[in-house]
Amino acid sequence: MPTIYEKRTYSVVVGQMAEVVRLYSTLGWPALEAGGFSKNLIGYFISDTGELHQLVHLWRFESDEDRREFWRKLFADSDFMAFAKQLRPLVKTQGNQLLLAAPWGPQP
Repeated sequence: MPTIYEKRTYSVVVGQMAEVVRLYSTLGWPALEAGGFSKNLIGYFISDTGELHQLVHLWRFESDEDRREFWRKLFADSDFMAFAKQLRPLVKTQGNQLLLAAPWGPQP
């Protein structure tokens, strides 16, 4: 099976993006790195035009089984979950999209 990419889009409560950035910088990212979870991350992005107040992150997985195991382990990580507990009230909605790379052009 080809590599799977997962795009997660969080719509942040208007006026709370600075707090989301602070939480990710001080708690979220350190927990991801310490737990070895950052190796699957392609990148985090903050919307600048179009639909605003969005935090988008893109992840790479070798298979759907790999993806499910990754999220199971991450959600069992106490440091990450302490961060998530503070983040969740700042998020209005979450959208997940699984993507496959097109067979032409550069592969992420």
